[in-house]
Amino acid sequence: MKNQKQIFNLIILDESGSMSEIHKSIVNGFNELVGSIKGTAIQQPEQEHFVSLVTFNSLGVKSKLDRADVSKLEKISYEQFEPDAMTPLFDAIGLSVNHLKKALRDFKKEEYHVLVTILTDGEENASEEFNQAAIKKVVDELKETNWTFTYIGANHDVVNTATAISISNTMAFSADDDGVEEMFKKETKARAGFFKRMIDSSDFMKSSYYDNVD
Repeated sequence: MKNQKQIFNLIILDESGSMSEIHKSIVNGFNELVGSIKGTAIQQPEQEHFVSLVTFNSLGVKSKLDRADVSKLEKISYEQFEPDAMTPLFDAIGLSVNHLKKALRDFKKEEYHVLVTILTDGEENASEEFNQAAIKKVVDELKETNWTFTYIGANHDVVNTATAISISNTMAFSADDDGVEEMFKKETKARAGFFKRMIDSSDFMKSSYYDNVD
């Protein structure tokens, strides 16, 4: 379609051991979120959506989906998400963001937008390649272009942790099944509103991502 904007949904998901208690709820919520993105892509043909899913723990930062066309996505299984080990949050952000940034280097700014969603139930405790200052620098750089960052967290000071890496769009959740279900409902609503504002207004990035989700 002429003038169709490509939207890259990058989801960076904590797969550390503490996530095991909400394992199934996280997988179910992710699948519902992808279903919602599929619906948006159908309802708003001005946008073509792709999904990248990166999971992380101290055993590795793993790319489960890399710019997959959302229209062709199937549900992920419980076996594709196996919580274990510690939380290299900064490495996960740095590696996944830089990978996508490199993949999009030949795109024109007006052709795409990136929405980065970081979801973790704990603080950084295992990174080896990136530190807080390095992540703040890359987030600051990309926020000045066509990237939007959000941070969803539990069991730590979500606002302070996100602010330290220049992310202002935040949401805290309770790390139990009910809390995860409620969190994904709000995230789905926020994402749908964000995509709609993207079409309706050139100033869509000036609004808070989580406006009107309560």
